[in-house]
Amino acid sequence: MLPGDLSLCIGWGSFVSLTTLVFRYAAFAVIATIANLGMQRLVLAGGVGTGRFLTAIAAGTLVGLVVKYLLDKRWIFHDMSTSVAAHGRQFTLYSMMGLATTAIFWGLETAFWLVWNTEVMREIGAVIGLSIGYIVKYKLDRRFVFTGIDGTET
Repeated sequence: MLPGDLSLCIGWGSFVSLTTLVFRYAAFAVIATIANLGMQRLVLAGGVGTGRFLTAIAAGTLVGLVVKYLLDKRWIFHDMSTSVAAHGRQFTLYSMMGLATTAIFWGLETAFWLVWNTEVMREIGAVIGLSIGYIVKYKLDRRFVFTGIDGTET
């Protein structure tokens, strides 16, 4: 913990410094982004076209979503619930919170693709969109998904 760093209760009686929380969240966003873009590249390896582009975005988004959910649940929100019902409820809410943030990501990625029509600019748009989206998503997840500060509501 850095001098003067805030300590936050993140659930189940666990405390973590603000610096640690921000570092973890950013690292997990990078991991999910790499998983997302990696899946997109796999799909796009078969050629480029409108249908393949949309499939790539959807497949990448799903992979990134699952990776980020699992990492956030355990290491950001320290949610230890394991029941199928808890996972189902949380993943549904987590996905719903991601709809608006996904629109930000898809919008920027598509805009960069349409304006520059290059893979590099498409990925830059995706990274910018994902970065903005992850910041908004943390706030939504904290407020609506992982609500049991002591783990009793999850």
